[in-house]
Amino acid sequence: MTRLEGNVADTAIPPTVPLDSAVWRLRSRGCWQDAAALLETTAAASPAAALHRTALLVECCMFTGEGWERAEDALRAVESMPLTDEERGAAAGERGYLAYASTLLRVRDRTDEARAALGRAAALLAPDSPGRALLDFRRGLMAQHVSGNAEAAEAGFRRAHVEAVGRGDALLSSYTWRHLAALAQEKGDLDRAREGFTHSLRLREETGFLVGIAPALVALAEVQPEPEAARLRTEASRLFHLLDRVPRWLAPHFAPRAAAD
Repeated sequence: MTRLEGNVADTAIPPTVPLDSAVWRLRSRGCWQDAAALLETTAAASPAAALHRTALLVECCMFTGEGWERAEDALRAVESMPLTDEERGAAAGERGYLAYASTLLRVRDRTDEARAALGRAAALLAPDSPGRALLDFRRGLMAQHVSGNAEAAEAGFRRAHVEAVGRGDALLSSYTWRHLAALAQEKGDLDRAREGFTHSLRLREETGFLVGIAPALVALAEVQPEPEAARLRTEASRLFHLLDRVPRWLAPHFAPRAAAD
């Protein structure tokens, strides 16, 4: 379980507006609840802020396995607001992703809800919508981890990758590189897997997405020879514990070494 993360809310290169910068700094260090709190007042009147806050809380669920009720409350609040089709599509995407996370982490099977919500998002978002890349990526995750359809997953990831790179969305690109690399690894193409995982790690370091670096290091370690693999795993373990053992689903990877200590 080293490639579960997939929520990439507000995925562009970190912003320069003071409030957005503060939110990004907290989010990038795994402080999603604190980041969401900064948006609480604005979110009461602004659908854009409400969607951003919701996405943060959904990402918290994926990385920590906690906070489901808060994320659901935020979703219901944004869904009750007067929204454009684009905003309704974004909200449906968050609902679909939350249901997917619940299913993947075995909290509760919400497969049908996830598929329906992501389908609504696809119907609401315009073909040239900035949100299309993230939606394609999430539908790729559903195909890979829920439906077991590697071909459909790769098609979704490639569409998302082309759009993310074209828009200069560095963080989403780090996810698409990572998941395309994972599929290459499954096919035994270690050179392509190594290239993808290397790009993913580089982009996460460049954007300062600290909470996503440990999973990227672990993934790259899986396709590197020793002693480089050991060095990467050691650095991943250091970051994992520095960030209070987040993402939680990475813990089993470090358990055998902890026992040996």
